[in-house]
Amino acid sequence: MSIITLTTDYGLKDHFVGALKGKILTEFPEAQIVDISHDIDLFNISETSYIIGAAYSSFPKGTVHLIGVDIEISKETTQHIAMQWNDHYFICADNGILSMLIEKIVPQKIVAINIHDRLHTDASELDVFIMVAVHLAKGGLLNVIGKEIKSLKEATDLKLIVSENQLKGFVIYIDHFGNAVTNITKKMFLEQSKGRNYEVRFKNKVIKTILAKYSDIGKNKPRNLKEFESEKLAIFNDADFLEIALYKSNPKNSGSASSLLGLSFRDTVTIDFY
Repeated sequence: MSIITLTTDYGLKDHFVGALKGKILTEFPEAQIVDISHDIDLFNISETSYIIGAAYSSFPKGTVHLIGVDIEISKETTQHIAMQWNDHYFICADNGILSMLIEKIVPQKIVAINIHDRLHTDASELDVFIMVAVHLAKGGLLNVIGKEIKSLKEATDLKLIVSENQLKGFVIYIDHFGNAVTNITKKMFLEQSKGRNYEVRFKNKVIKTILAKYSDIGKNKPRNLKEFESEKLAIFNDADFLEIALYKSNPKNSGSASSLLGLSFRDTVTIDFY
C-alpha cells in the first residue's frame, strides 16, 4: 500500500489540486492519494504545522506526506527537504513547518533535496515534490534524492514561552467550528502544573478548569446540558493542544469562540499557575 497525503493552501476553486493529483497518478498510477486539507490559510506555517501534526498519526507507517505550503525558494526558504520521522515521510520547504514534530521525536533522517537539475528546465518546485513523493512511495531511499543534513529551520514565530508560573501560548488555528486552537500542549501543561491550581486567561476572560471532554461542562451540575450551550470552555483536543471553545455553538447562526470571544490567529492565551 503506497499512500501519499496532500496538504496545501491551494483551495478547491482552481485547477491546482486536480492537476497535482493527475501528475502523481501519471508517475505512479497505483498510488493512493488522500487529502488532508487544501484550505490552509495562505502561507500560514503555524497552521500547517498543527494540521500535519494532528493528522499524520492516523495513517499507516511508511505514508508519504507532501506539504505544498510556501514552497518557493527565496531568501527565507533556501532549500527543500524530505524527512523520515516516526516511520513517516514528509516533503516540504525548510521553512519551520516541521518544527512541532521534531520537538517531540528526533528525526530518523533528513535530506536537503538536490534533484532539481534532473527535471526539465521549466519544472516547478511542486514537480520536484511530486518526483520525491513518488520515489519514496515506491520504496526509494532518501539518500538518492538528497544530501543528509542534521537540522531544520525553526519556527521562531508564535513560539510557546515557558516560565515557572506561566505558559504563554498563541492561537495557531481556528477550526471549522470556530474553536481557537493554541500551541499549548497537554504534555507541557502536565509538566508545569505539578498539581497546582491554574487559570486559563485570554482577552480579559478567565476559565478555571480544563475539561476532559466537552460534555463535562455540565458534570455534577443539576442543569440540563442544553442550558450550557454557548458557554465558554477549555479542553485539550484530540491532538492534545489546548482549545478554547463555546459548548455546542454554531458559527453559522449563533457565533463561535472566534467571533464571540474575539479570538483570532496570533492572539495570546496563558495558563497561570498558583
